[in-house]
Amino acid sequence: QVQLVESGGGSVQPGGSLKLSCAASGSTFSNYHRAWFRQAPGKERVFVAAVTWNGRLTYYADSVKGRFTISRDNAKNTVYLQMNNLGPEDAAVYYCAASTIWVPGTKSNNYWGQGTQVTVSS
Repeated sequence: QVQLVESGGGSVQPGGSLKLSCAASGSTFSNYHRAWFRQAPGKERVFVAAVTWNGRLTYYADSVKGRFTISRDNAKNTVYLQMNNLGPEDAAVYYCAASTIWVPGTKSNNYWGQGTQVTVSS
């Protein structure tokens, strides 16, 4: 059974940092492009960041550029999202995704994780 499992979410104060992880199991995802999305209460799920299968290209939503960094470790079948200088607008459930096509921002991904909650408050 193919699974994507996110971890690393939690509560942080404004200006703080978190690092999310998304581990894949049940299949080899080294050939899949990977992405992060987020969904705040009452809002649509939106794109955050994406990385190509080999890690050579990354793409970010304007709202997180310069603050978030996506990376991957294919040996561990894991993708990461380092989030710095978090603000209340970053609070959401964060989802990872895997896709065989490189269309940054597309929601047409092959696999989705169950999400991890990020809360930003003082």
